[in-house]
Amino acid sequence: MPSARPRLLYVTDLAYQARGRRYCDEDIFLTSRLREDFDLALCHPRDALSLMDAFDGVVVRNSGPVLSYQDAYDEFRRRAVADGTRVYNPLSGLADMAGKQYLLDLTTAGYPVIPTVDRAEDLRSLPEADRYVVKPKLGADSIGLRIVPAEGLRDLLAGDVRDVLVQPCVDFAYEVSFYFVDHDFQYALYAPHADRRWQLERYEPTDADLEFARRFIEWNVIDHGIQRVDACRAPGGELLLVELEDLNPYLSLDALDDRGRDAFVAAVKASLDRFLAAPA
Repeated sequence: MPSARPRLLYVTDLAYQARGRRYCDEDIFLTSRLREDFDLALCHPRDALSLMDAFDGVVVRNSGPVLSYQDAYDEFRRRAVADGTRVYNPLSGLADMAGKQYLLDLTTAGYPVIPTVDRAEDLRSLPEADRYVVKPKLGADSIGLRIVPAEGLRDLLAGDVRDVLVQPCVDFAYEVSFYFVDHDFQYALYAPHADRRWQLERYEPTDADLEFARRFIEWNVIDHGIQRVDACRAPGGELLLVELEDLNPYLSLDALDDRGRDAFVAAVKASLDRFLAAPA
């Protein structure tokens, strides 16, 4: 008899080489636990389009930067939206899933984000700094990111180039990430040493920290899925958003103990159950 368990297509690039992280280890662990409740198969992101019709849902996890398979991803999105395919995280996300435009939108709306502009005439609105971060709007995993001295900015943006973003280079104390499943906070990790971004330790957030992170989760339009709020502790003590990752956030599960990993897996399983049962 066929299985009555939901069938999931788990999209990952097990061969992707990420600096300071082993994507494959995380996905091997997570899929081993999801198999307890779901019938599951793994595939590379370039194969998702041809396979997804045979499954009840598609889980996009550590699939690497979309830039390396942009054509396949664009067609996957088009077909999934047209056919009503259940994709987890849902493709309606407004943050990194759609590029970096949201950093401009959040800056304009007055959210606590590192100030961001994309036009030469707006540079005067940024805090003065000796150096600035320039990143492509469609970048990921620090691909294309540059540090530019102040005197080089106007030449860089000559002609009103709109495919890059500019931010002041913040002298932050540390970076911290808040991990959510659906709208529920799961855990936080931070890098106490600014020069070692991926040597993470558990972080105990204050009420104010969680209020900060939840503002961005509430701003996004994803009811089901995994999101990571990346922030930095600015010189004045406040948190500023660095990124809101809503496509395929790396989870750093190796930084958790067994109890923490078990709790996270349970939250993801429950989220997937709700997602698959929700009206289309």
